[in-house]
Amino acid sequence: MKKLLLMAALLIGVLSFSVLAEARTTRVRGYYKPSTGSYVVPHYKTTPNRTKFDNFSTKGNYNPYTGKKGTVNPYKW
Repeated sequence: MKKLLLMAALLIGVLSFSVLAEARTTRVRGYYKPSTGSYVVPHYKTTPNRTKFDNFSTKGNYNPYTGKKGTVNPYKW
């Protein structure tokens, strides 16, 4: 019985951490860019905040919408 309770608590802990660790996203509507004369298609981006570590483009992360891995080094200024 103790093992079952321990496994349930561990599972709940892992699931709650994965929900908190997920990056929040913001939908960007498509728009016309007059400076280049091009249209930018609608897309998703990470919600702006004060950290560089949870962006889709940061090394170690990936964009769940495109499947691309991040390439930007968060430590380089």
